[in-house]
Amino acid sequence: MTEARQSYDPNRFRSTVPFYARYRPPYPERLIARVVEFTGLAPGDAVLDLGCGPGPLAIAFARAGMAVTAVDPEPAMLDAARAAARGAGVALDLRQGSSFDWPQRAGPFRMVTMGRAFHWMDRKATLEALDAMVTPDGAVVLFDDEHPRTAENAWRRMLGDLGERYGRGESFHIAERKSAGYRRHESFLLESPFPVLDGLSVITRREIGADDVVGLAYSLSTCSMAKLGERAAAFEAELREELARLSPEGRFTEIVEMQALVARRDATARPGRGLP
Repeated sequence: MTEARQSYDPNRFRSTVPFYARYRPPYPERLIARVVEFTGLAPGDAVLDLGCGPGPLAIAFARAGMAVTAVDPEPAMLDAARAAARGAGVALDLRQGSSFDWPQRAGPFRMVTMGRAFHWMDRKATLEALDAMVTPDGAVVLFDDEHPRTAENAWRRMLGDLGERYGRGESFHIAERKSAGYRRHESFLLESPFPVLDGLSVITRREIGADDVVGLAYSLSTCSMAKLGERAAAFEAELREELARLSPEGRFTEIVEMQALVARRDATARPGRGLP
């Protein structure tokens, strides 16, 4: 059994549900449009959003005209995605499941998306399973965000340091990144049925307040209410104290690079299995 499987907790994000959609930086519409154009998606194409959370990616691709199946292990996340989809006026096929417990009759899909979720999975096994679910001309797209090291993002670095003092490093995926044998997602993709990689990104800037930073912290599994437990009040007090030190006015700038890593099959090699 892999370490990822051993550490799998289907309810890891339950306490983050009230904070996730509201405080995480949104995926820009122009990034979604670039992915659609680059991969040649057409209205009606089937898309699987694996680890959908409250549905930001699923809703974005549904708005673009795709037939989206959204999967998450946490029922409260699916409820949030259902409400958000209703508010956006789009339809989603919402299913409970994960890369460790695939929904029945999954596929075929022209695209599989994952937003900030791949690091929680057994990456090699997940990509092998997707080989049988993705059409021969399809793609796997990993969405993530990166905060450049700029003066504006000093608050973000402070949040990371504070999280370390409250046990952030104990999380499986954080500890793995610090290990000598850590392999980035690209390493697994290059050895998978989807070895042709292209990166797309959009850099955005937004103004936020201290309450937004606190909400963002609670949206992270490493600083969630469930993870902090009885230490939550002390964590928030220390966070607010540090934020006040950085900005007495309580205003902050977030500069973030929203990324999409597109992985496709090698057309010059033997075709992948893909469902017809």
